[in-house]
Amino acid sequence: MEKLYEGKAKIVYQSNEPDKVVIYFKDEATAFNAQKRDVIEGKGILNNKISSIFFDLLEKNGIPTHFVKQLSDREMLAYKTQIIPVEVVVRNLATGSIVKRLGIQEKTPFEPPLIEFYLKNDQLGDPIICHQHILALNLASEEEIETIKNLALRVNDVLKDFLKKLDIILVDFKLEFGRKNDGTIVVADEISPDTCRFWDAKTGERMDKDRFRLNLGDLSKFYEEVLRRLSYAKS
Repeated sequence: MEKLYEGKAKIVYQSNEPDKVVIYFKDEATAFNAQKRDVIEGKGILNNKISSIFFDLLEKNGIPTHFVKQLSDREMLAYKTQIIPVEVVVRNLATGSIVKRLGIQEKTPFEPPLIEFYLKNDQLGDPIICHQHILALNLASEEEIETIKNLALRVNDVLKDFLKKLDIILVDFKLEFGRKNDGTIVVADEISPDTCRFWDAKTGERMDKDRFRLNLGDLSKFYEEVLRRLSYAKS
């Protein structure tokens, strides 16, 4: 297959259908704008399976995504999209960078949820940007920004309610959006413990990439536990 793009965690190939791509999930783990790197065997398999479950859940709740189907342990079929270079972060509880930036106390709840935009640019360190920056840089239209915000909040509602039943707290998460060939805005990229913060509701244990960022260990163990709970709920 023709390789279209390779990022830190995935490779995108052209499928045998012009409007679809095959996304291959790698085992590389990166943090702090790729300053910290490692290879964690099987991580790509776990993220592909978890993302497939989440995308299927969103589709069933009427939220448009690029997801078509899971092809194999490491591959999913998705609609080809033009990725909008804006990372959308939805925060339900304060942790991570926002605590350092704004001096907010850890675990402070955001009601309603807080939405932040970051420019998707590794060379600049993915800086935080505002609504007006998106317009000034011609990254998306006013209408598209509103669509993205509304979809992000809907994703939060669906995932938070679903995970609550599995004793998982959805602390925050990052989304990427793309335009399909007809201009429709859809949720793209992945939704996994690499892009979300999950805390165990009973123990408070982190079940996401913070285990890698903060040298907590046992990353695969907790990714596997997330997948186990999701698979149990799906069955």
